[in-house]
Amino acid sequence: MGNVLGANNTKARGSVLPSEVLPGEACKRQRLLSTSYEDNPRLIPSLPDEISVQILARVPRICYLNLKSVSRAWKAALASSDVFCLRKELGTEEEWLYVLTKANDERLLWYALDPISGRWQRLPPMPNVFVEDEGKKGLAALPRRMWSMLGSSVRIADVFMNWLRRRDALDRMPFCGCSIGAVGGCIYALGGFSKASAMNSVWRYDPVKNGWTEVSPMLVGRAYSKTGILKGKLYVVGGVTRGRGGLNPLQSAEVYDPNTGIWSQLPNMPFTKAQVLPTAFLADLLKPIATGMTSYRGRLFVPQSLYCWPFFVDVGGEVYDPDINSWVEMPVGMGDGWPARQAGTKLSVIVNNDLYALDPSSSLNSAKIKVYDEEGDTWKVVAGDVPIHDLADSESPYLLASLLGKLHVITKDANHNIAVLQAGMKNNLASSQSMSSSSDSSSFGELAESSAESETELWRVFASRSDRSAELVSCQSLKV
Repeated sequence: MGNVLGANNTKARGSVLPSEVLPGEACKRQRLLSTSYEDNPRLIPSLPDEISVQILARVPRICYLNLKSVSRAWKAALASSDVFCLRKELGTEEEWLYVLTKANDERLLWYALDPISGRWQRLPPMPNVFVEDEGKKGLAALPRRMWSMLGSSVRIADVFMNWLRRRDALDRMPFCGCSIGAVGGCIYALGGFSKASAMNSVWRYDPVKNGWTEVSPMLVGRAYSKTGILKGKLYVVGGVTRGRGGLNPLQSAEVYDPNTGIWSQLPNMPFTKAQVLPTAFLADLLKPIATGMTSYRGRLFVPQSLYCWPFFVDVGGEVYDPDINSWVEMPVGMGDGWPARQAGTKLSVIVNNDLYALDPSSSLNSAKIKVYDEEGDTWKVVAGDVPIHDLADSESPYLLASLLGKLHVITKDANHNIAVLQAGMKNNLASSQSMSSSSDSSSFGELAESSAESETELWRVFASRSDRSAELVSCQSLKV
């Protein structure tokens, strides 16, 4: 008995040698330990669930993925709307930046940046839609959807060029041309080309559930369409579809209400300037296309171009007014001065109710930030020497985002890594609006001059991510 109870005996007080553990016993003990939370009816033992939810709502979102592994109850709580509704009431919502990239193997990958911790999280793969070759299955063939990690990275320039080379070029292309929008705290991926067909499918990413679901399809299949948000609704205009004579630009527009899940048709864009071309030859040769869209001062502003690849000619644009449900011509100075990037695309971003765009250049480190002066109907430079690299080699050499009330430029740095640059000018460029309303128009030039003298103060690397092989595709900011 003394030997059994001896202090130095490994079997004392019921201890068991590792060699004596029965097969599967260690796993069984682990399961018993891991289910301690599962067996407890409350989220946190000894606390009412109301208090536990209050605690979870105050925890930074970056921790939620790890907290979901605590128990099934925690996972369910953090995937429900209760915690996030409470976060909104408490003012603990966090605005994150979501960046869509294309890997070198054609995969589309989403990454979310938490600006508070500076950490990135990878989102679940975005589902894409593919259509069977209808020639092989017959006219009555139905689309077959399948999950894939192929990317929608084929450039619109490549689409046009390949279309001109061979009519069956689109048949051999992977999924491409989907558009991205964000409304109601969710990200939407809309349409795109699947081989020869322009899709009308819509997928939604919900950051609460951290997953993608398919929602009501658009009324019209379209690729490379433009999106905008007005009063909590998602607007989609233009884009292209495939017709007998080639790629046909669309004049149609529609709006999605996330509360009802219903799409409604809007009046077609008139493309007024495209209707007054001097000859029928030019009218047949030059195709009108929407090259951008932004929600500004309660209306949708859509810049437009006439194209005959590889040429794009700016023709101003049109404005949709939801109050009268009709289109009017865009102010001349706004349309003519809107900076354009590759293939006529015109990016813009609203920061503190001001409209900003980036004017690229063929030489490095000479891009400029412009702001639209509504009173003067002009674009004015407020920042120069934006460090943009590889303008010619990338599908999207830069993206623009409004994050935490500040202007950000997402681009690739000199080492080809993704860099998020934050504008650090006086009052973070927000003073431009007050300047535009003053009579002294020289204040814009003074701001640009003083900013250009100190690039280190003007732009700072807010965040970065090592991903040399990725190309930028799109970005959105969400507050959840």
